[in-house]
Amino acid sequence: MIYSYTQISQYLACPRRYRHRYLDGWQQKDSQAAMLFGRAFERALAAYFLHQDPAAALFQEWTLYRSQPLQYSHGDTWDRVLQQGIQLLERFCQEDRVRIRQPRRNLQIKFVQKLSNQNEFVAYVDAIGRLDDRACLLEWKTTSSRYPEEPDGLLALDPQLICYSWITGVSEVAQVVFVRKRLVEIQYLRTTITDEQRREFAQQVDETIRQIESAQFLPHSGIRFPQNPCSSCPYIGLCLGRQELVIAALVRRPGAEQLAWLDELYY
Repeated sequence: MIYSYTQISQYLACPRRYRHRYLDGWQQKDSQAAMLFGRAFERALAAYFLHQDPAAALFQEWTLYRSQPLQYSHGDTWDRVLQQGIQLLERFCQEDRVRIRQPRRNLQIKFVQKLSNQNEFVAYVDAIGRLDDRACLLEWKTTSSRYPEEPDGLLALDPQLICYSWITGVSEVAQVVFVRKRLVEIQYLRTTITDEQRREFAQQVDETIRQIESAQFLPHSGIRFPQNPCSSCPYIGLCLGRQELVIAALVRRPGAEQLAWLDELYY
């Protein structure tokens, strides 16, 4: 079976959520504007490194969602998000701190790690290049608020960066954070992932897969003040038996209704 960082993180957050998504076939609807804009912005960045017009690429990709009923936050609109994206691209070009040689080879790179029991782990790394003339693995992020930078060393605890460092063997990693706000900002954050962190992540992957393959899908309820992850989970309608919430947030993969027999493994 093929596993990924998203699958492992979903299971660690809530095994029941993993079951809803990967076994029962429920998928969140593509209605979150921030998520869709992030995809469009990554394509615009690729255009920049390929010596194409990034603003034109962003407009073309973002236009695909112009007439869709998307969910915006912080009072955003389609036009406002586009304007912020173009401003971020202009600033990124002006600052010129990131270089990527052979972009067709070093953008959206697929890495595969062989695991035990004929399993594989797959990851797609945004880029491998140079930040301020220092070689590193690069990850793009779009957000409406700044990423925290304190305490010092916080970035080294990011599990996705640890995952990418593990599968690539690259210890120097960086996040380029594109902050959409009234005055746009770009954060260039970098850190070093240690050999011990990579070993611990490999152990975590093996242990998590073992639990998945033994059909352990107990719920991890998150209803506690002040942080309530269950309340923002798109699968909460399934856990509560609320059909109207299911219809609003989810669609089911074609043919997934034939997987009902798997319930016998869980109860």
